[in-house]
Amino acid sequence: MNIDKGVIQELLDASSAKVEAVMKDTAALENILQTAEKKLSEIPGIGQYAANLPTMLSMIRSYMTKEYTEVSYKVIATMVGALVYILKGSDMIPDKIPVVGVLDDLAVLGLALQINAPELEAYRTWRDGRNNVAAGETENVETENKEEA
Repeated sequence: MNIDKGVIQELLDASSAKVEAVMKDTAALENILQTAEKKLSEIPGIGQYAANLPTMLSMIRSYMTKEYTEVSYKVIATMVGALVYILKGSDMIPDKIPVVGVLDDLAVLGLALQINAPELEAYRTWRDGRNNVAAGETENVETENKEEA
């Protein structure tokens, strides 16, 4: 089965009103993220970009909480749009059809991960650097406490 990227982009564009509403409601976004994590964890073999899924969800959360803003709104909207399509959209192939039913979901998600791979890598680098700094600060505090004792 060959899925046309243009058709997928049209589907994402058609859900832009839903995306805008979700992007303005952090509770709704968090609900979508949690539901997406659960649904995606149930799909076997989601392709070469599967490793970026946790990073994508983390990046969306960090953007919405204003922790990470070094990315354009369009990138975040594309990723949220893919999640909205998977969870709320009118599927090209109904999920009820065994195996084949998730192909359109995988195509939409795969495309969102592929076109945003550089931004996801930049976020991962930022997050890892931030985590390393936090780990270093914890070590410094522990060392200071030992010296004082």
